[in-house]
Amino acid sequence: MSVAITAGLVFLFILFFLFGAPLFTIIGGGAVLLFYLFAHQSMATPIVEMCRLANAPGIIAIPLFIFAGFIYAESKSSTRMINLSNAMLGWLPGGLTVAAVVVSTVFTAMTGASGVTIIAIGGILLPALIREGYSRSFSLGFIIAAGSSGVLFAPSLPIIIYGMIAKTNITELFLACLIPGLLIVGLLILYGIFYGARHHIPTTPFSKEVLIRATWEAKWLIPLPFFVVGGIYGGIITVSEAASVTVSYALFTECFIYQEIPFKKLFQLTVHSMVTVGALLLVLGAALGLTNFLVDQKIPQLIMTIISDHIGSKTAFVMVLNIFLLIVGCMMDMFSAIVVVVPLIAPVAETFNMDPIHLGVLFLANLELGYLTPPVGVNLFVASLRFNVSVMQLYRVVIPALIILFLALLIISYWPQLSLFLLDVTGQRMILLEI
Repeated sequence: MSVAITAGLVFLFILFFLFGAPLFTIIGGGAVLLFYLFAHQSMATPIVEMCRLANAPGIIAIPLFIFAGFIYAESKSSTRMINLSNAMLGWLPGGLTVAAVVVSTVFTAMTGASGVTIIAIGGILLPALIREGYSRSFSLGFIIAAGSSGVLFAPSLPIIIYGMIAKTNITELFLACLIPGLLIVGLLILYGIFYGARHHIPTTPFSKEVLIRATWEAKWLIPLPFFVVGGIYGGIITVSEAASVTVSYALFTECFIYQEIPFKKLFQLTVHSMVTVGALLLVLGAALGLTNFLVDQKIPQLIMTIISDHIGSKTAFVMVLNIFLLIVGCMMDMFSAIVVVVPLIAPVAETFNMDPIHLGVLFLANLELGYLTPPVGVNLFVASLRFNVSVMQLYRVVIPALIILFLALLIISYWPQLSLFLLDVTGQRMILLEI
């Protein structure tokens, strides 16, 4: 493939993207064109990859978790979670920010999308934070950052998709992501507490009556994370079974117990969620077709050769990998990035003796941070539309949180045992190796 033709195709794809062409048409069309021009293979190859994706083990978990996410986003579950968290933690300095991080983390983990969390939770949290005395700029930046904190917690969809593409044990990934996820959550909580204490934000006195009332209102929500997360971590249920439990429980509680979603609205939610699923699977299938071409043309080997010639240590490789993934996270949808980039990076990381599970944690943490990184972080544009604030203003307000999250990323990157500790303690790696 000549440099001129490659540059021309890249320019063409970027042009289509800027003019608003759907992502799956750009990726899928690019795959078809590349196969036809350079691989001399059937243009049906990307379609074959879509069929293979539809038959992939565990694929049923994706539509089920997305459907459950739509149900919880449409109901008043987010309000109940905020009230409960504030009743438990509001007495701390910066207590409402602590509650915001906890609720956003749980909501992102359950819905699989930080953008949905910013839309659903942010609309409630922003006026609440401002009313408590937090500045608008701090509140905006904090809400955007908090929305990203749940990607590393089960049953997060990006972890499931990464495991499918990288052929890595998904339960192992859930375990490995737990401590790094807690690190990110902990740093954000400390940031909120520090801000609240420094600016003398009034706290909410602890009230047993308020806590009991908030717990009673959320009593049907509280058991779900324990069922799902505990079942997955304990090896009691598979990811697909966890998705089925989540949807069944969401339908039962929201339609029959709380009765906030009538059956007419449930039909609309089903249609909207499955449209989202269809769009996601189209993007993933098209990306798999493009990945197939890149692998067929030995692009991973080419990347490996270039890196080997210019990078001589694992430390330098991890630094370059972080920069590359942050750029990818800015420019590309997370699910597409996983499908396209993982098969290219994984063989290179293996040559530097990088643990595949640690690579997965690092990969996901980078891509989520990329969603917040200027100039084209996706969540910045989501927040801009949701809060009617210019993206340029959001660039400024998100910087303090970005610094904190980047610090967490460096710790995750250069301390692999942080990710692997639970696997070693529980003996999961030993079990897998024996199998």
